[in-house]
Amino acid sequence: MSDDERTWEGEPRPSLRRIFWVFLVMGATSLGGGVVGYLRTGLVTRNRWLDDVTFVELLSISQTLPGLNATNMSILVGDRLRGGWGALLATLGMCLPGATLMTAAAFAYGVGGDSPASKAFLHGIAAGAVGLIVVVMVQLGSRVLKTIADYVFVLATAAAVAGFHVSVPYALIVAGIIAIWWHRPREGKVYHPTTDKPQIGERHHE
Repeated sequence: MSDDERTWEGEPRPSLRRIFWVFLVMGATSLGGGVVGYLRTGLVTRNRWLDDVTFVELLSISQTLPGLNATNMSILVGDRLRGGWGALLATLGMCLPGATLMTAAAFAYGVGGDSPASKAFLHGIAAGAVGLIVVVMVQLGSRVLKTIADYVFVLATAAAVAGFHVSVPYALIVAGIIAIWWHRPREGKVYHPTTDKPQIGERHHE
């Protein structure tokens, strides 16, 4: 099997059926809006199709594009694994459960959405979603934030959006430009296997 048919860890790439099933399960179980946590668990921890650095890179692209992060991530990951068909089936798997369940939920909410029990349930789900996002933020931050400058970028972006009400796309664009300049390749920098990530299909030799 060629390197192009392997994931970043050297494992065989998943079949189209497997891609559809994994995204279908994530789409059906990612309750409460904490979809980033479910995506990381499914793609990095459980199936090991991506490493943490690649996951953050694709998530960053998803957040800078219009649309839902889950849908954008499905397209990017599916395409990375199996090209156009992979992107199509991953997106279909991710969106199909939500579309079906939301149609039923909209009907149910119209019937009894104002009841105290329904409001309490929604508040509990919202709190759980915030918890999932915080957990993923801590897990990923410990892996991809390597220098003091990285933490400065995080804090500056958060302050710009939350404190100065800068539009999210503008804040991300400015932070991205500055980060690219700061992390630009410099003469004398040597690849280090413990800090630099391997690319899909690239294996390092001893």
